[in-house]
Amino acid sequence: MTEAPSHQGRLLVVDDIADNRTILNRLFSRRGFEVVEADDGAAALALIAEQQFDAVLLDVVMPRMNGLEALKQIRATHSPSALPVIMVTAKVESEDVVEALELGANDYVTKPIDFAIASARVQSQVARLKAERAAAHYVQKLERINGQLEHEIAERKQSEAIVRYMAQHDSLTGLGNRVQFRDQLVRALARVEDGGGKLALLFIDLDQFKLINDTLGHRIGDLLLTAVGRRLQHSTRDCDSVARLGGDEFAIIQLVKERAEDTGILADRIIKAIAQPYQIEGHQLLVSCSIGIAFAPDDGSDPDLLLANADLALYRAKAEARGGYRFFEVEMNARAHARRLLERDLRDALNQGQFELHYQPLLNLNGGGVTGFEALVRWNHPQRGVIPPLEFISLAEEMGLIVPLGRWVLRDACREAMRWPAHVKLAVNLSPIQFRTGTLLKDVKDALAASKLDPERLELEITETALLDDNKKIMQMLHELRGLGVHICMDDFGTGYSSLSYLRMFPFDKIKIDRSFVRDLPTNSDSSAIVRAIIGLAGNIGMVTTVEGVETEEQYAYLKAEGCTEVQGYLISRPMPAGDVLAALAKANGAERQVA
Repeated sequence: MTEAPSHQGRLLVVDDIADNRTILNRLFSRRGFEVVEADDGAAALALIAEQQFDAVLLDVVMPRMNGLEALKQIRATHSPSALPVIMVTAKVESEDVVEALELGANDYVTKPIDFAIASARVQSQVARLKAERAAAHYVQKLERINGQLEHEIAERKQSEAIVRYMAQHDSLTGLGNRVQFRDQLVRALARVEDGGGKLALLFIDLDQFKLINDTLGHRIGDLLLTAVGRRLQHSTRDCDSVARLGGDEFAIIQLVKERAEDTGILADRIIKAIAQPYQIEGHQLLVSCSIGIAFAPDDGSDPDLLLANADLALYRAKAEARGGYRFFEVEMNARAHARRLLERDLRDALNQGQFELHYQPLLNLNGGGVTGFEALVRWNHPQRGVIPPLEFISLAEEMGLIVPLGRWVLRDACREAMRWPAHVKLAVNLSPIQFRTGTLLKDVKDALAASKLDPERLELEITETALLDDNKKIMQMLHELRGLGVHICMDDFGTGYSSLSYLRMFPFDKIKIDRSFVRDLPTNSDSSAIVRAIIGLAGNIGMVTTVEGVETEEQYAYLKAEGCTEVQGYLISRPMPAGDVLAALAKANGAERQVA
């Protein structure tokens, strides 16, 4: 089995503070590193004696064996070239730094850690180490054949050329690797400093590549990366430098002599080229890319700073609209810092009981009153107040916290629904991530068992995104959930590419029409036609239709006239705390609807 192309190396993180290790573990793992943790110098020495690492990130101040003592013992058995050690200290230009360098530390970073700088320094040391290992391997090979006949000298020279090539090029795509790219960037920045115009650094990341890699395998993923590399070369000039930095990350150095607008033109050309379909071993693949752009000298003349700023711009591009590009802006640093703080707080929020469920009623338009409530999570941040789901749900998905959060939502909502009348249903949204873990079925069973809620009262809402990952596996899971007795609802219906085909593949109990179609009702003829068609389609195949986002009397009247089953929105009621649900039900009893 070949190694995944995103693997950068094995990193040992040594810090006595668990939170520091956790943050560094997550950040370096996202950069493709395999991270091992140790909580003091003695534990680190034991791991180094048993395992091979490509680099060590070693804190200086630790209670039992400090970093300097650990470094001294590491250097007794491992040279700086055999095992790079990067010290972490809070004292810039202090005696600790001087002593660490004298003891053989390769580099150091200061606290609080700037991850972009720490990542660049670790990756630089690991890249050098790997290049040296590769060179050593080939040198040994050459030494073995050095005594052969004279005609083999040509083979030795060719092997030396291969070593040099491999040290500077990506073995998969043939593009320059991170080592070569950094050298080229340093030289290009020197030319800019000497008055050679401007330089643009384009940081490129493929969108949803991991999904392709995980579903179709690393072989298909490797072939796709190779094809992407060729398209990048075809989209650039001979004087531009193209490199694969690792995984699905690429970078381009563009010399901008006249107009910075030329970089935007190049970014557009790359985005369009990458988005064209790929035919790979019988599979038609579609992938987009996002690009972050930083300029020198405007956004920095140091290679590490320029890469970090381009990375920040890339993050903004992916966060705002995948498949686009963004230029670096100074305020991105502040936003990145704010995000790091939010990530830190989100990790503790569930354990500290900061989440709360609110419930928004669903009203039956055929005189059935309130038929159910949708559970909606809120984050009560101790300093920032209530944070809306739009700000933290996607972040929770990225951090892997959506699964425990979703599990808590299921359990708490089912327990709360047992306080309601038996005819009132509960709707709970599911994230696509919950389907990938393999624990969703058990989580639903556990929530029903713990609350003793009748499965017929539980509605699970999923979006089309959940069905894109592994269609057969997801469909099997939906049938198993249906086998428990719960109802399955397709949320945001009409906004995806294949909504109608999914209705044929699985008999959903309900479809929920997205609020984007309701906003202009009834004045917009296109929206009216779409909503009318969906309601008619659902009625013909025996499905309930719910329309969300109803805010006006006109929308309400139109939907009722068209035969819609249920409505939900601010006209009916805003989401309410759990303690207000029974009072709201009592008030709505006997009335067709309640206007908030």
